[in-house]
Amino acid sequence: MRPAWADIDLAAVSHNVAALAEAAAPARLCAVVKAQGYGHGAVEVARAALAAGADRLAVALASEGAELRRGGIHGPIIVLSQASPDELEDLVNHDLDATVYTGSGVQELAAAAALHGPRRPVDVHLKVDTGMHRVGAQPDEVVGLARSIVARPELRLASVFTHCAVADEPDNAFTADQLRRYDAVLRDLAAAGIEVPLRHAANTAAAIAHPASRYDMVRAGIGIYGLAPSPALAGRVGLRPAMSLRARVSHVKRVAAGEAISYGQRYRTEGDTTIATVPLGYADGVTRRLGSTGGQVLIGGERLPIAGTVTMDQLLVDCGDRPVQVGQEVVLLGRQGSEEISADEWAERLGTISYEVVCGISLRVPRCYR
Repeated sequence: MRPAWADIDLAAVSHNVAALAEAAAPARLCAVVKAQGYGHGAVEVARAALAAGADRLAVALASEGAELRRGGIHGPIIVLSQASPDELEDLVNHDLDATVYTGSGVQELAAAAALHGPRRPVDVHLKVDTGMHRVGAQPDEVVGLARSIVARPELRLASVFTHCAVADEPDNAFTADQLRRYDAVLRDLAAAGIEVPLRHAANTAAAIAHPASRYDMVRAGIGIYGLAPSPALAGRVGLRPAMSLRARVSHVKRVAAGEAISYGQRYRTEGDTTIATVPLGYADGVTRRLGSTGGQVLIGGERLPIAGTVTMDQLLVDCGDRPVQVGQEVVLLGRQGSEEISADEWAERLGTISYEVVCGISLRVPRCYR
């Protein structure tokens, strides 16, 4: 096996789920494990989250839910987007909860449930757009859609929910505006005599910063992986990062002063130095630009600079006169000694967010669970 891997600390996942559940109580917690558990491994994270007290799981795609079922995961799994017609058989056959937000979505789901489903109705979560304008029914459409769900014996209205757009900005008043719109929809449903068994609006950020958003359940994604939704919310709950990215030095050579390193010759050595090769590259999720934006790694507990352009399969490190050896551990994300490189640090260098960093660690990097 190539000497490069991602360590996934499932004890950290369990800690984070428990901490977020305690912060959100008495609301229940839904653990979001879409996108291969934000790059951490969906099945393994799902097991840890459920054991730590998560009430249910959520994914983005029916195929992701089916993978969880094949991995032996039981209990409710919500598919958070309306499934396409091609996904419906998978959704129904694997006993997944559906999301809908259009009339055609209700009709197609009911038809698939009648054709493929078990005897019990498919649980349906009706999504309302309260201002993010990504997906969801308009507020004035919700009562009609809810009536159409309730009228179909193949379906059961399980919840009405929404999603917060700027909850990671604690002082942004738009979150309160969204919750007011959501509350108005709930009042309309009550006036129409439609019972809503479950109400949910909060992502990790909202669950931490906006108590009014917690309702009956929160949907925790990034937080269960130990990452804060934004710098403004860091440290609020005491989360522990679950992923570290590690490798071993695969080659070492001395290079004279003034030599150019890697593609494009953008990096030149200031003096005679040792260059260490690390077997991770942009095909593994170590973004090519990390070398040109001050990216560093940890070797021997010290921060050392990435030298030049990150290549597809490897990157180079300027080690100076330090006695680096083949086989020595290199940390790209995580802690070594007293130093730590976080996904937030990468994100700041790259002009992105920690979500993209961890989701981007490709599947050719083995995950090692502990």
